[in-house]
Amino acid sequence: PGYRFKAVDALMTNFHLPRSTLFMLVAAFSGLETMRAAYAHAIAQGYRFYSYGDASLLFPAHAPAKA
Repeated sequence: PGYRFKAVDALMTNFHLPRSTLFMLVAAFSGLETMRAAYAHAIAQGYRFYSYGDASLLFPAHAPAKA
């Protein structure tokens, strides 16, 4: 977390294991608190996780940096 993405303006992915490198990627992209809230909502609503689970469309916490 903390990386400023330069080219990506959206990310479609599934829900990843907590503490995994893939979760760190989405937390860096959309913000850690945003992802914590999204995962809390997903758990409360019974979303499916991992490779064959529900998808999520994520947007960056900040506008992409200019290259």
